[in-house]
Amino acid sequence: MKLLIPPPLVALTSALLMWAIAFQFDALEFAFPFQKAIAFALIGLGASLDIVSLVAFRRAKTTVTPLSPEKASSLVVSGLYSVTRNPMYLGLLIILCGIAIFLGSLFNAAIVVAFIGYITAFQIKPEEDRLEDIFGAQYLSYKKNVRRWL
Repeated sequence: MKLLIPPPLVALTSALLMWAIAFQFDALEFAFPFQKAIAFALIGLGASLDIVSLVAFRRAKTTVTPLSPEKASSLVVSGLYSVTRNPMYLGLLIILCGIAIFLGSLFNAAIVVAFIGYITAFQIKPEEDRLEDIFGAQYLSYKKNVRRWL
């Protein structure tokens, strides 16, 4: 599986693009009570999901790098992974949502949607194909019972 950009870099690029857009298109700005608090809560939640997900992979003694799913030695299906097949990507998405709310630009919703589309097409689907090859029926059963995002 050949990927061009590691997912954390896709998220970072998305965040930087959001920041740039927020300062260019102030006509579609929004603000609401507790906006910053909600934004920071989402960023914290997303970071927490990522940390807990990484710890689960380390405990299972399997690779955490999405660039080499063929190095997976075990299938992690408990904890957060019993609710979503991709809590690390979900964490990145929630962080981006927090940033979008913090910046208060409606244009940033498009960046969030583009992130979902990109990660799904160029990261998640190829990973799923490799995990099916590696874990077979076990992964197919997991895939059938646990949703991709939520």
